[in-house]
Amino acid sequence: MADPIQLVPGNSLITPTPEEGRQLAIKMARLIIKATQPDAAVREKLREIYAQDATMLVLIGQTVAAEFATIAAANNYWQKSAVGS
Repeated sequence: MADPIQLVPGNSLITPTPEEGRQLAIKMARLIIKATQPDAAVREKLREIYAQDATMLVLIGQTVAAEFATIAAANNYWQKSAVGS
């Protein structure tokens, strides 16, 4: 049996910078897709479809944005690090 997918890599939403937070958001969005459709062959086949559909691509962007908003909130919008700058 395959190892379960860790939906929050490292079990933490805390990142040192907004850039790293955005990268984590993208990774988490990809993990959502993998958890929803665990069959890699099916995901690969579907990629051909959504890559040509502007609406689906926008929806992917919205998923990443939702993940990023969660990460940003967990990081107090990186205000703590900005105060010391």
